[in-house]
Amino acid sequence: MSLRAIVAGNLRRLRNAKGISQEELADRADINRNYIGKLEREENGATVDILEKIAEVLGVDPIEFFKRRTSPSGTVDPNG
Repeated sequence: MSLRAIVAGNLRRLRNAKGISQEELADRADINRNYIGKLEREENGATVDILEKIAEVLGVDPIEFFKRRTSPSGTVDPNG
């Protein structure tokens, strides 16, 4: 799994866990709303600065975007 896919899956998972829409996240992070969707679809790779803004809005440490998630069986979860 690529690092871009890991970041995309974690971004989606963290955003959904907070109950925030892509549009709301983009607005609160002062990022173009289409860009959030492109990050989650792996069409764009986020810069460190963008990840920092998103992490601040989500109230998480930016390292959370890079963590590989594992399923209960111990395999890497493709959905982040």
